[in-house]
Amino acid sequence: MTAAPGLGKTRTASPDLLRSVFRRHAAGVAVITAAGERPAGFTATSLSSVAAEPPLVSFGVGTSSSSWPVLAQAEHVGVHILGEHQRELAATFARSGADRFGPSTFWRSGPEGVPLLDDVLAWLVCRVVARIPAGDHHIVIAQVLDGDPGGGGRPLVYHQGRFTALRD
Repeated sequence: MTAAPGLGKTRTASPDLLRSVFRRHAAGVAVITAAGERPAGFTATSLSSVAAEPPLVSFGVGTSSSSWPVLAQAEHVGVHILGEHQRELAATFARSGADRFGPSTFWRSGPEGVPLLDDVLAWLVCRVVARIPAGDHHIVIAQVLDGDPGGGGRPLVYHQGRFTALRD
């Protein structure tokens, strides 16, 4: 029996295998924010549209993330689609221990008190409707309440372990 073209040696399921495979999967980059005693936020590449009626989105968040305690209690979240000019912002919200809402991050309080980041391609404010345990993460499902798709520019993409731009 011969292997199909492009198939190499298979590996047993593991966190490393999953990470290796998904490094090859290009994903859009979003920042999820929530209000708490202090605002919280993190960079997400797991954002997904779930349903149009009612409008629902989902994203995954690690339970060991510094943002999880706020997101575990938040009634509302902000979803921000980042542009290719926002690599540093994506890195700030991805970095453990970073001052994510410090002087270099431009933001304001939006609907429902959700922290909204400036100069993004698009944003949504959503009401959390479910938190589903999934391994070392939770999948959060949220209903869209408000938003603005009007930012200009091209999207930021995460591929091969780095933030990058789309190529023509």
